[in-house]
Amino acid sequence: MQKQVSGAVIEVVQGDITRECVDAIVNAANESLLGGGGVDGAIHRAGGPAIVAECRKLGGCKTGDAKITTGGRLPAKHVIHTVGPRYRDGTRGEAELLASCYRRSLEVALENGVRSVAFPAVSCGVYGYPIPEAARIAVGTVKAFLETHTGIERVRFVLFGPDTFNAFRAALEAA
Repeated sequence: MQKQVSGAVIEVVQGDITRECVDAIVNAANESLLGGGGVDGAIHRAGGPAIVAECRKLGGCKTGDAKITTGGRLPAKHVIHTVGPRYRDGTRGEAELLASCYRRSLEVALENGVRSVAFPAVSCGVYGYPIPEAARIAVGTVKAFLETHTGIERVRFVLFGPDTFNAFRAALEAA
């Protein structure tokens, strides 16, 4: 499924983000940027040691921020690492931090000449963010960014499982 927004395209697909042929994929990282489980572990394994070597030089990343490295052996030229919030109860700024992950990732993409970006469902794994709410925040933030910025031509949400895919598809349909 896809939607046009101010000359750009937002897509929702089910698949493996490590196989995406885009300028940059986004990694749902932890604050150390040195690898972990889920999407983070898969990206580090597929991309190889060049990614972690660059991450070591970055000094970590705060929740809600984003930093960029090489894509190593990935089809994508770059990896934009963002640290999502751990979901507690929704009253501790989680929504603002999650929106910041998507916004900062797109800002970093623009600063580095990236025109196509693939996102996973940030914070929806072990960080426990409720998927339908996370999908609304992600799609809404990306749509708002594309309405006010030029340079990014394609944003793809690449979701691993059917439940996550369906939530993001519904969020894009409603946007």
